[in-house]
Amino acid sequence: MPSPLHPLLYPASIAIIGASRTPGKVGHDILANLLASGFTGELVPVNPAGSEILGLACLPELKGSGKKIDLAVIAVPRPLVEGAVTDALAAGAGAVVVITAGFKEMDAQGAALEKRLAALCAARQARMLGPNCLGLINSRHRMNASFAAKMPTPGDISVISQSGALATAILDLAAGRHLGLAKLISIGNKADISEVDLLLALTADPDTKVIIAYLEDISSGEEFIKAATETSSQKPVVILKSGTTAAGQQAASSHTGVLAGADLAYGAAFRRSGVIRADTFESLFDYATAFAMQPLPAGDRVLIITNAGGPGTMAADAVEQAGMKVAVLDSNTAAALRSKLPRAASVGNPIDVLGDAEPERYATVLTAAQDDPAVDAIVVILTPQAMTRPAETARAIAACLKGDKPVVAAFMGGEDVLPGRAELVAAGLPDYPSPERAVAALKAMYDYACWRKRPPRVVTRFRVNRRRVERIITRRLRSGHSQLGEVKSKSVLAAYGFQVPEGYLATTTEEAVEVAERIGFPVALKIVSPDIIHKSDLGGVRLNVIDAAATRDAFDLMMLRIGQRAPNALVEGIYVEKMLNKGLEVIIGMSRDPQFGPMLMFGLGGIFVEVMKDVTFHLAPISEADAVMMLKSTRSYEILEGRRGQQGVDLVAIAQGLQRISQLTTDFPQITELDINPFIVGEIGRPPVVADARMTLR
Repeated sequence: MPSPLHPLLYPASIAIIGASRTPGKVGHDILANLLASGFTGELVPVNPAGSEILGLACLPELKGSGKKIDLAVIAVPRPLVEGAVTDALAAGAGAVVVITAGFKEMDAQGAALEKRLAALCAARQARMLGPNCLGLINSRHRMNASFAAKMPTPGDISVISQSGALATAILDLAAGRHLGLAKLISIGNKADISEVDLLLALTADPDTKVIIAYLEDISSGEEFIKAATETSSQKPVVILKSGTTAAGQQAASSHTGVLAGADLAYGAAFRRSGVIRADTFESLFDYATAFAMQPLPAGDRVLIITNAGGPGTMAADAVEQAGMKVAVLDSNTAAALRSKLPRAASVGNPIDVLGDAEPERYATVLTAAQDDPAVDAIVVILTPQAMTRPAETARAIAACLKGDKPVVAAFMGGEDVLPGRAELVAAGLPDYPSPERAVAALKAMYDYACWRKRPPRVVTRFRVNRRRVERIITRRLRSGHSQLGEVKSKSVLAAYGFQVPEGYLATTTEEAVEVAERIGFPVALKIVSPDIIHKSDLGGVRLNVIDAAATRDAFDLMMLRIGQRAPNALVEGIYVEKMLNKGLEVIIGMSRDPQFGPMLMFGLGGIFVEVMKDVTFHLAPISEADAVMMLKSTRSYEILEGRRGQQGVDLVAIAQGLQRISQLTTDFPQITELDINPFIVGEIGRPPVVADARMTLR
């Protein structure tokens, strides 16, 4: 069954509405590009003023011409676009590309027009690319339906770009690297066709081996994760994401909400769906080149071959810093290399073949490295020394490639190594200007390989009391308050299986003393008010109260201070609670991202969250493996494990707590922020306890 985007990507006939005789005008350049690219289908220029353009018969209008077309490319002024789309649909167009700008990016009138265009297309079951886009290119279909200056050679990489200008830069860079492209699609305002549609279409595209994208926003977080996961399961997706500002953080009231930002949400979404994230324009192509040209590594053990000690050390440092391993050669491999290399050469890792290395010396080491079962990936470094022959060395390297392990090169330098770089590209070997960039590409490949081998995600559903939580949330929202304070938050968490210390609300001094004596000293006293979020800041917390007299004093003083410091706050009373045994303080939280939903947070409490911000985020719902990964991805994981004689804590209990929060916040979209801070955890077998908690509702 053909893809819904088949008329867009593989049209047999194209109308160019707004074709022009004037070079430099968009309508002229699109038609000229289609002719220059060798498009073999029918081209139909449309312009009311012309009978012939670039040797083709020109229609004054499509309407009433009797022409049937697959695709219409529209480059007319904004007031004429709606009529052009209507005419194209009447002529049977299954897809339209609106090049024209001036829609939602300009004003409300343009936004309204954009919606009408999308509705017109939907009514005829046609698809629209744009508006405000560069167009698209399909190299193997010999179709350049864009106003970009270059037509790429056919290749394995397809490009999605939300920026037309960046799309032209990608074309130029690809040409400079002698890198072929399969398709390039500029999505513009995404009034209809979005990155989700294109990911699904390119997943099924036999010409596309790797997908790269530049995105400024994502239309639907849930749909994106589903589509990207499906695509990543079959081929690599590398995305450069811009515009990741922490919008909305000013309104956050929890630690989690303050620390969470749009950029973290996108990072979590990419990790969930197997997307490789590029941090820079250069890394976008660095990664794509490696994925397109080399196999995935079976593991993380990297061998370095170099003709200079310094660059070899740089590469080794980069491997370690990336979290991979500097490979240890098999003893047989090492012995064989010692017999073949000069005595001064190093056969450790990095393997230094010396500055006078002939091409054959590189080939000898590379062949042995590919045969070594202790090596998963190889970096070949060359620096231009007096005896170096870059072009011949590149050819020797290429000749001995076996194709079962990834090999990347770093030919360092400028003019002297250019001939070698050209040979590497011709042989399908990725080349980078520095060891660090070569290693970064291998790291991206290794991370993706690990994701591909991940076990199936199994999300545990715990037995909980949903009805109790529904009642609490409904009553709080009916009262007009969006904050769920400590007492009610703990009730919610208890309904979802968390252990909370015994405690009761007291409205008088006598009630406070009675509660304290009943649950046993020492106790903690905490103010209860929907209007007070940070209790400690206003003197609303007193810990380690040891007897009845101290309870009376603490109750009276707290009520006096709150009356002075927050005179307009609604005070429901003071919560008297059993003091907890000591343990390690951690924080578990959730902030609901508008695009991707509940984003869970974990970190150590105290200075680790306040100052060091040693926290990790993951999108809900999470599996047990996801929860464990969250713990391991913090810098302070060693403290949790227990090292150097220190007692570790119950990691399984923390992971289960994260899973329960995942279930709670998935079940109740009314919860927009949640903090359990601190969550007191102890040794294995000692259940963790919620010491303090708060939630924000919508």
